[in-house]
Amino acid sequence: MDTRQALAALAALAQESRLAAFRLLVQAGPDGLAASRIAEQLDIAPSSLSFHLKELAHAGLIAARQDGRFVIYSASFGAMNGLLAFLTENCCGGVPCAPAGPDCCPPATTTTKEA
Repeated sequence: MDTRQALAALAALAQESRLAAFRLLVQAGPDGLAASRIAEQLDIAPSSLSFHLKELAHAGLIAARQDGRFVIYSASFGAMNGLLAFLTENCCGGVPCAPAGPDCCPPATTTTKEA
């Protein structure tokens, strides 16, 4: 993922309804959800949801597929993982860090000059 793609993804996620929809689709897994289920679970009007899903799709974070008369949306896990990789590239200055947790990247030590 390049900087332009990362900025588009972050901009799309920087809105409460879009972030909630994306997180819901991540939880749903590769099978995804119909737009009507997303609207129902997030209590968003279908017209508003359509706008938000379009923004997420434009950023490459979700994909849509037709299933009969329903449009099924699913998270683009490759794009999500690409964004995470972009954000954590060279984490901890290239020093391997713990898999997860608050102590992943220990704070830098500072040295003081004695007068």
